[in-house]
Amino acid sequence: MQRLLAGRFAVLVLTLFLSVPLARAQLSIEITGAGAQRIPIAIVPFAGEAALPPGITSIVRADLERSGLFRGLELPPLNPHPTEASSLDYAEWRARLADAVVLGSIATRPDGRFEVRFRLHDAVKQTPLGGVAYTMAKGQVRATAHRIADYVYEKLTGEKGVFSTRIAYVVKRGKRFELQIADSDGAEPETALASFEPIISPVWSPDGRRLAYVSFESKKPVVYVHSLQDGKRHVAANFRGSNSAPAWSPDGTRLAVTLSREGGSQIFVMNPDGSGLRRLTSSAAIDTEPRFSPDGQWLYFTSDRGGSPQVYRMRASGGEPQRVTFEGSYNVSPRLSPDGKSLAYITRNGGKFQVALLDLTNRQVQILTDSDRDESPSFAPNGRMILLATVIGGRGVLSAVSSDGRVKQRLTATAGDVREPAWGPYIQ
Repeated sequence: MQRLLAGRFAVLVLTLFLSVPLARAQLSIEITGAGAQRIPIAIVPFAGEAALPPGITSIVRADLERSGLFRGLELPPLNPHPTEASSLDYAEWRARLADAVVLGSIATRPDGRFEVRFRLHDAVKQTPLGGVAYTMAKGQVRATAHRIADYVYEKLTGEKGVFSTRIAYVVKRGKRFELQIADSDGAEPETALASFEPIISPVWSPDGRRLAYVSFESKKPVVYVHSLQDGKRHVAANFRGSNSAPAWSPDGTRLAVTLSREGGSQIFVMNPDGSGLRRLTSSAAIDTEPRFSPDGQWLYFTSDRGGSPQVYRMRASGGEPQRVTFEGSYNVSPRLSPDGKSLAYITRNGGKFQVALLDLTNRQVQILTDSDRDESPSFAPNGRMILLATVIGGRGVLSAVSSDGRVKQRLTATAGDVREPAWGPYIQ
């Protein structure tokens, strides 16, 4: 059952989290659905890329295909490989059914680094769309490939790409919990924190330099703020009772948290260093899972004040809460889209716990997933995809679904339990 990070709603999910076996850190992505209108694109292997495995072009292609908006074309052997400086025979590439073509090259610089050049072409309009040259070290192949994919994605869709962003999630490995940070495709995972006690609710600061999370290493839930630059962290909330469900304000100057220090579970705001604590809700109910709206004016949260868990909102400065969700008897874990126009949350739908999307303008609700036990939805910073955790075969895996429900992915480890995903912001 979906978790509420307070009181009676926490016990069942924590039991589930503790009961699953070993997990491996590396995630692999399986695309289980794609958009109907995908752009056919030819990504020609960059000249010279064989010296830098894994090949840049394979990563670019995988990124674009993973979005569900592109279809990479299989290419025959090309000898020699055309480069960004080559003149393009647009008729030839249209005959290969390509709407867009990416050409590039990699050359070694005198200082031992590498120069990567590429150019994107519109084969339909028969015109170049631009290109970039990057200088990289040998260990920056993946990061550079993600930047190229972001460039291509934005030029062809008009939206900013998210391939260079990162995700955070928790892996249970035997009796050990690890807070992992990885590329948006699950590659290059690094451990930010390891503990023999549960770690839950990681959330990124708006600048992507810090994570707030809840750790049970003190045998009770305590909120920490963790710097990803130097690995240092500090306690943000360790009051009497439970400290849970941190959420950053859009400007990074405040944290909303759920505390039971004054009885019950209520929502407070404070500075990230733990100072300036102020209570916002006062009810006999469980008020938890706060999230700021992108403009910082509202706090959305989960409460059972009406008799069942529903999503409410209130002014970030305090005030009378307003109920937001009305369909169904169980709606929790509110997450605002980056443009503030939609609300993702977990709803109980015919006995299944699934991700729903509420259009805040027309009040229309759409069920986005077809799984049974979803939790912890998290928007990509461009709003196009939603990362989530779900339970399949008795263990937690990460999934992603597009905001229109058409594109579905599964990020899996070969064994174990992976939960608590959070999609990071654009790199600043």
